[in-house]
Amino acid sequence: MLSAITLFVVSLAPGVIASGSALALARIPLESILALIVLAFVPWRWVRRIVATVVAVVLVLATLTAALDRGFTATVGRPFDVVTGWPELVDGYGVVSDATGSIAAVAILVLVVVATAGLIVAVAASLLHLAAILGRGRRISLIGVSALTAGWVVLALVGAQLVPGEPIAASDSVAAAVAKTDQLGAAARSQAAFDQAAATDAYASQPASKLLTGLKGKDVIVAFIESYGQVAVQNTPFSSGVDAVLRTGNAQLAAKGYSERSAFLTSSTFGGISWLAHSTLQTGLWIDSQQKYDQVTSGIRFTLSDAFRKGGWQTISDVPSDTKTWPVGRSFYHYGSQLNATNVGYAGPKFSYARVPDQYTWSYFQQHELAKPHKPLMAEIDFVSSHTPWTPLPNLVPWASVGDGSIYDPQPAQGLPPSVVWQDPRHVQQVYGQSIEYSMSSLFSFLTTFDDPNLVLVVLGDHQPATEVSGTGANHDVPVSIISKDPAVMDRVSSWKWEPGMLPSAAAPVWRMDAFRDRFLAAYGG
Repeated sequence: MLSAITLFVVSLAPGVIASGSALALARIPLESILALIVLAFVPWRWVRRIVATVVAVVLVLATLTAALDRGFTATVGRPFDVVTGWPELVDGYGVVSDATGSIAAVAILVLVVVATAGLIVAVAASLLHLAAILGRGRRISLIGVSALTAGWVVLALVGAQLVPGEPIAASDSVAAAVAKTDQLGAAARSQAAFDQAAATDAYASQPASKLLTGLKGKDVIVAFIESYGQVAVQNTPFSSGVDAVLRTGNAQLAAKGYSERSAFLTSSTFGGISWLAHSTLQTGLWIDSQQKYDQVTSGIRFTLSDAFRKGGWQTISDVPSDTKTWPVGRSFYHYGSQLNATNVGYAGPKFSYARVPDQYTWSYFQQHELAKPHKPLMAEIDFVSSHTPWTPLPNLVPWASVGDGSIYDPQPAQGLPPSVVWQDPRHVQQVYGQSIEYSMSSLFSFLTTFDDPNLVLVVLGDHQPATEVSGTGANHDVPVSIISKDPAVMDRVSSWKWEPGMLPSAAAPVWRMDAFRDRFLAAYGG
């Protein structure tokens, strides 16, 4: 009985994991039936051991794959890809290490490896034990397995189900193998299309005299707001608070003479892996995997930051979540200077993942870059206060009091820790909405306080928040806005038909994010 339970549970585990329902155990796994038939009637012991081991490895790998698919779908909105997903799995381990500490992360990894090996041994032993029992009465066993096989075929033909989407006649491992094989073909087609798109670039040879002439003399900031997705602004329980902040911001900006135009971009990523979106916007290529990111950033693709640098701007990156040097920032994006958590003078507390509050990032950049005499600059700034787990959150303080950030010292203790908030999905959604409210309030407060007539901003989200917030099957669309006081700057994009204000409606234009670079360079080019 123990051997039978072990074998059938492991065989059915992928369906249980995928459906999230224990009712998926009430099925008949084809793989177990076929494996027992083979093992019961193979006369050679050494062959039985090989077959049992191979079957055990396949069943356990199918279970691990199902677990990875569920985890990836919950966090980045798609199943684990056996072709391109390995670097992202390494990134996931890095997130676990950051959250739990390196020792705990190593312990978790060792536990997974040991448990996997132990499960393979247990399944192989169960197969051999059951095969030995069946072999003692071959005739009765043959009748029994024949009847079971016939029953499986009948159930498969009629499509009987106890759990929606989970047929009683189960073949989870076979289905997993087919799905992952399909990924190989899909990855090959995607890579071919990507290589073709990357092979030519009309803007790479554009002379400096024709680049970004419509922005000459302007300071330009590309501001990525972490996890700022369409769900933050439309038809969700938490969007009303964000919408109220955006409407208030519209009025505040209008009073200061700003104009804004907004729409949506379809991001190349979901729930995380933000750098894929950043590189997609900058390169005009659809970079939806770490593999493509590594391929592009090891080459010489012409980026938005390259266009500004070639056109005479100084270029800056500001990534407050980084604590180490970013080689790609210099080797690929060619930023003239790079800011991160270690060189902006921040002496305040961390807010969970966010090492530096958004308001401090704006404050430092204003004091040390914009307020000083400088040649026109272009900067990409990645604002991280709205990064998962979205709690605890900072509060806005008077700009004159920001200082070195120590004014924020008491604020983390005033919020709830992730361990409390993440017990309830509705609470998670609530704090997510509050994080976007804070990030956008920081932006509006910065613009209205320092009131720079020479500033042009492209403000956008990098991706939708994870499934816990966005829901299953959510799209990849993120809000995008252009902000300026100069009517000539806004006139350049009038043909885009983007909507006035910071709150795009459901009818606003939607572009793929990789279309932005070329349209932006065309609109502001000579």
